[in-house]
Amino acid sequence: MGNVKVCILRSAGTNCDRETGFAFEKAGASVDYVHINRMASGEARLSDYGIIAFPGGFTYGDDVAAGKIFANELKYKLGDDIRDFLKEGKLIIGICNGFQILVKAGLLPGNDGMVQDASLVINDSGKFEDRWVYLKSQVLKVSRSRNKCVWTRNLPGIIYLPVAHGEGKFITRDKTTLARLKKNGQIVFRYCDSDGNNAGYPDNPNGSIGDIAGICDDTGRVLGLMPHPERHVELMQHPRWTSRDKKLKGEGLLIFKNGVDYIKKYF
Repeated sequence: MGNVKVCILRSAGTNCDRETGFAFEKAGASVDYVHINRMASGEARLSDYGIIAFPGGFTYGDDVAAGKIFANELKYKLGDDIRDFLKEGKLIIGICNGFQILVKAGLLPGNDGMVQDASLVINDSGKFEDRWVYLKSQVLKVSRSRNKCVWTRNLPGIIYLPVAHGEGKFITRDKTTLARLKKNGQIVFRYCDSDGNNAGYPDNPNGSIGDIAGICDDTGRVLGLMPHPERHVELMQHPRWTSRDKKLKGEGLLIFKNGVDYIKKYF
């Protein structure tokens, strides 16, 4: 697939679609902004794309729970199409509200029945958290056939991204689910301090179990994370860019580039 096509799937309340599209375009892809109603009606098709992205925002005003209504639409209107899309080996990413959607649709951590095994609930602080955080990128040691998470290859050990959410506390249905995530190497990002150490609030902005900030499915092709990589794809987006520190760069861009490069290589 020389021209990597990305579908930014949106609905009422999505508000980070343009930033996410810009990040993918900067990574070398072409982008379409598609309302879920167009997919449900058959006007647009998931099969035309190599990557589906669920951007941040407040879909349907976060009514009922953050991302839940969109998740139900995805599961019951597009469930078969999503399963076919994944069987082809293509990629999905969900950021912030998009992560909430993927988790509540059962696509993350992932199982054959798209049954919800985890959730993202109200922050322990009880308020909206909006600032920059450090993330520890996990080294995933799995079989050669699966390799590590497609989206996180060659990331630095610690990256710096902004968060902006009120319901970002990651929890699992039970201890067995959490153990499965650890065993399968599906925990991709953990909140940490600037030195990479485990830390409590405010380094962990929401109280997520195990400081979990992002996970992938068992294949490594579906990624969800609460922080916003699309808000740090250029140097000038870094809060300390005026310091002229040559080490500073748009660390989020590599996540999008990894996805685009994967589709170019295999499709």
